Amino acid sequence: MNKITDAFLHDIPKTDLHVHLDGSMRIETLIELAQERNIPLPSYEPQHLKELLNIGGIHENLESYLRVFDTTLKVLQDEDALTRTAFELAEDAALENCRYIEVRYSPVLHQKNGLSLPVIVESVAAGLRQAKRKYGIMSGQIICALRHMPPQTSLRLAELAVAFKNKGVVGFDLAGGEMNNPADKHAEAFRFIRKNNLNSTVHAGEAYGSRSIHQAIHDCNAHRIGHGTRLRENGDLLNYINDHRIPLEICLKSNVQTAAVDAIENHPLKFYMDFGLRVTLNTDNRLVTDTTITDEYKLACQVFHLTYDEIKRLVLDGFKSAFMPFRKKREVMRLVLEEFEQVSQKHGLHSEVEARGISRYAIDRIGEDPMPD
Repeated sequence: MNKITDAFLHDIPKTDLHVHLDGSMRIETLIELAQERNIPLPSYEPQHLKELLNIGGIHENLESYLRVFDTTLKVLQDEDALTRTAFELAEDAALENCRYIEVRYSPVLHQKNGLSLPVIVESVAAGLRQAKRKYGIMSGQIICALRHMPPQTSLRLAELAVAFKNKGVVGFDLAGGEMNNPADKHAEAFRFIRKNNLNSTVHAGEAYGSRSIHQAIHDCNAHRIGHGTRLRENGDLLNYINDHRIPLEICLKSNVQTAAVDAIENHPLKFYMDFGLRVTLNTDNRLVTDTTITDEYKLACQVFHLTYDEIKRLVLDGFKSAFMPFRKKREVMRLVLEEFEQVSQKHGLHSEVEARGISRYAIDRIGEDPMPD
């Protein structure tokens, strides 16, 4: 019988495709940057500040959860702060053997001190490059439009994303509170993204029902769905997403904290996996949620009793779903499979399904199909 250990979950190669820059800084860095810039905080003691901001705690709703960003954004208004935060985020991910991350943020939220949009993107890119040189971690940026902002702002951000395509930016997103902020009003920005052959994802089905996911797919043509927690409410749409292999960016801990689910045991992750959907595990916000990608895997295993083969599938689905060119993805996945097997041997684990010669996931054929299963 395979025994899944915390050490095994730490050591396996992983992705984090849904992680917000402004929600993932270190608490010590937040305090230090505030002190250097004479920015007032409710406390300058790490644990007390965490308590005041309700870090890792349950919030009334998504809007309450998002208020924490008002504090982190205060210090993320200059090039050095952005570069440092991006580097540290990638460093923290690399130290738990996360091989690839996609860092998302909305540049318009970092302009309070007059930074131009291109300088903001370049500052984040500089931090991610530093981390790659030091740790070898691969990364990409996702530029976020915001639901509550005018469609013209979304279009301007879409133009920014296209300008930096192949220069660090790998995708475009729509984030922010879903309630009373429908995705379809930002459809023009997503048409521009699609015409310029850039990838896209949309936060949907977190604080609002399946209609939000329908808009993300059919009005914005999203290639992935951020969260998708309430997809189970619409079986027809669920089957469409499954048939078209549209990945879901699952963030377990934050879904509880934002009241997207009332208890972790009621999260649809296992149902989605059993149904055959392509799902990925992600942190959402390492600081605000008080989590790591290893923590997310641990939680999934503890609550849903995942098997070795289900963990392997989650890992592979993460890399399959990356906004990465197919030829590069194929080579990366071959290396990931080799590393996964090496880690498994080190921890005395093996595939019980493959040992019987009936692998569901056709592991040996990975890379023959741009979206292999």
